[in-house]
Amino acid sequence: MTQAHTARPIVLSGAQPTGQLTIGNYYGALRNWVAMQQDYDCLFCIVDLHALTVRQDPKQLRQWILDLAALYLACGIDPDRSIVFVQSHVPAHGELAWLLSTFTQIGELERMTQFKDKSLRHKHNINAGLFTYPVLMAADILLYGTHKVPVGEDQKQHLELTRDIALRVNNLYGPVFQVPEPLIAAEGARVKDLQDPTKKMSKTAEAELARVMILDDPRDILKKFKKAVTDSRAEIRFDEEQQPGVTNLLDLWCAATGRGREAALGHFSHHQYGKLKVETAEAVIANLEPVQARFRELSADRAALERILAAGAIRARQRAETTMKTVLETLGLPLDPGRFHG
Repeated sequence: MTQAHTARPIVLSGAQPTGQLTIGNYYGALRNWVAMQQDYDCLFCIVDLHALTVRQDPKQLRQWILDLAALYLACGIDPDRSIVFVQSHVPAHGELAWLLSTFTQIGELERMTQFKDKSLRHKHNINAGLFTYPVLMAADILLYGTHKVPVGEDQKQHLELTRDIALRVNNLYGPVFQVPEPLIAAEGARVKDLQDPTKKMSKTAEAELARVMILDDPRDILKKFKKAVTDSRAEIRFDEEQQPGVTNLLDLWCAATGRGREAALGHFSHHQYGKLKVETAEAVIANLEPVQARFRELSADRAALERILAAGAIRARQRAETTMKTVLETLGLPLDPGRFHG
């Protein structure tokens, strides 16, 4: 099986370089990624190939890639402990995606709810890449012998497809791929839209007040929280069905302060929504200020960021080539002696 010999379980995750990330990405993903470096062999990818399913401005995309790299590092991802790289810097992602597509059924892709949702949002550009996106994601994961994949609710279906593909290949040829398992954070994984708290906070939300970005100015963050939708009950309690807005603010306060739900209810026993909004904003701002300061420092040295990504790509390619050699041999494809030495 590829990538089997490792001291720690391998974790892979990534984000698309399509503009800023939200505090949902921070509390639900990035902060958890930083903690994972203690116990896992981590690879954190900037998935720029996935971003191409929507038309991008080339110059802007290149800048967003560097910005996302800086944000990874600013949040605490250490390129000496983890592999930080750009997806397109490792050609094997696209190569393995094609091979895996021959083990993927059309019906499986047609059932992907994310394809259906994105097709509705991008009616004038329903391209084949949007349809086969989950196969590329499967390649991302299987290429590195990944044991665990941090996933939210919206990505569970894709991971299940990845597992199905891996098992299908393994059943035919033996233990070619490590079959990955989901790694789901117990807390902070579901930050909701501030204007429609029944929906997940998204960086593509139309309403500016609906989302708080990691790099937002503190004054803007406070403004957005003050305008967050709550209700008319004048009661502060955890109730996702009856009080989704209040519950979202409480969950964010807990995530930002590190305190539990009982502590939150005790702290906000005054049942004043105004204070809940302001204090949650202040706690979030306190978390984000050092991240923003570090981001500014990192962004000022473009050459250093490019060196970090280049070094990460070398390490990622080394691992990817091990997998590709196994896969190509397994499928009966001739190996290029100039590519695989020894």
